[in-house]
Amino acid sequence: MYSIISAREAADLVQDGVTLAIGGAGAGHAVPDSLLQGLGERYAETKEPRKITALHPCGIGDNVSRGMNHLAYEGLIDRTIGGFWGNAPKMVQLALEEKIKGYNFPQGVLGHLMRATASGKPGIITPIGLNTYVDPRLEGGKLNDITTEDLVEVMEIGGREYLFYKTIPVDVAFIRGTTVDCEGNLTMEEEVGFFSMLSIAQSAKVNNGIVIAQAKRTRDGHCDPGQVKVPGVFIDYVVIEPDQEMTFQTPFDPALVKRDVPYEAEELKLEGAKRLVSRRAALELRSGIYVNLGYGMSDGVPIVAQQEGITDQLVFMIEQGAIAGIPTTGLNFGAMFNPTAILDDVYQFDFFHGGGLDMAFLGFAQVDQFGNINSTRFGNFVTGSGGSIDISSAAKKIVYCGMFAVKSEQEISTTGLSISNPGKAKKFVKHVQQVSFSGQSALQRGQTVYYVTERAVFTLTHEGVMLIEIAPGADLQRDVLDMMEFQPVISKDLKLIDQVIYQPEKLGLKERFDKKLKP
Repeated sequence: MYSIISAREAADLVQDGVTLAIGGAGAGHAVPDSLLQGLGERYAETKEPRKITALHPCGIGDNVSRGMNHLAYEGLIDRTIGGFWGNAPKMVQLALEEKIKGYNFPQGVLGHLMRATASGKPGIITPIGLNTYVDPRLEGGKLNDITTEDLVEVMEIGGREYLFYKTIPVDVAFIRGTTVDCEGNLTMEEEVGFFSMLSIAQSAKVNNGIVIAQAKRTRDGHCDPGQVKVPGVFIDYVVIEPDQEMTFQTPFDPALVKRDVPYEAEELKLEGAKRLVSRRAALELRSGIYVNLGYGMSDGVPIVAQQEGITDQLVFMIEQGAIAGIPTTGLNFGAMFNPTAILDDVYQFDFFHGGGLDMAFLGFAQVDQFGNINSTRFGNFVTGSGGSIDISSAAKKIVYCGMFAVKSEQEISTTGLSISNPGKAKKFVKHVQQVSFSGQSALQRGQTVYYVTERAVFTLTHEGVMLIEIAPGADLQRDVLDMMEFQPVISKDLKLIDQVIYQPEKLGLKERFDKKLKP
């Protein structure tokens, strides 16, 4: 039988040297923030516990002080193994200063690793991450020099290479839901994602560990068995947080968990270069496909889809588990308005890893001469992969979206661009700082890859990165080639970017889709 305790009492249960697995994602999406805050406050007051391992499959934080930022103390943390780090700049700083050990692995891989840990497997074998910074022949997913233990190995099976990620026994699990019934069963009716809560809880229980759940309320009587996400038999303690927010940005919005609840649309206005990139990228959309969207520049694509009235002809799928709704943007990214379903993220990643995605729109920081992408580390700015490696390793077509150069200046008109400053730093470089996506592996897999910017569009070929479109008004030599560290292949059929993207009117995607639906 579970016990109801306070967040501080929950913190007192965490002992020196344990491995703490934490559920939730992003900016408060099912994040047990009261538990994290309680643990951080305990350490600040008592300097206990010490030297724990924090394991979180998803990124957790508000980019300032919440989430994993609560635990950013030298001495409290020995090492952190995370799917994304960008939400927790205080934790990133500890890793950069080599005050903690740090690993960054793909989000989906870590979710699957939780499931493997729960089932007593030694690890998981997958091609996800090959020839990226996760590969031990490159960096092994390590963030700094004091991180020396190898947690991933290269294996060969049937003549093919795979990565073997080792399981990590869990001692304590921090999870979250909405309601706890009389037997401790946890439901998640107000959560925008379910993530790996069940697998995290089971991972702790099979290791004779403890599971602590944060919830918004208790309920007399029993929940319907079909609504239970984590059975009470796996939960030891519950912390009730009546003011629990749906996310750090949203106290509660039923449209994020209901299919048929009206919602107030997010600001649909796209401006500047992001508008151009989003509209050009959206020209790649086709009716009836499974589409994934990344964070940042690429999250403008669903806004274009809404403006064009084609969302009913696409299936948007995000790695946090929601399906067939309208993805949110900005810090609230990871939720959907009016989803048709919300899956545990490990099942969503099963589909992604298997090659089910037709198209993915992702962001980039650098592109190199081999078509490699760096989207995870730029100088001392560390974000991590999140689900991007899981997605880009198997999607049939990938459209990378970003600015052509750093801090460029241009005037945008209905006829094209007038570039006054081509940029202060180049993003198309000879060698990326960190390989988040392997161009050569993509060619071997037969993937189609585009790199879309406001100034030029490229595609990946066996001859190299090929320039296929240039913005009207841009000078090929001054604005494009001189701002690249390598010479791209220039298409014999080099075209101007379709001027429709610069116009105030719609792109006409609905009409294009409708024509293709006719026999």
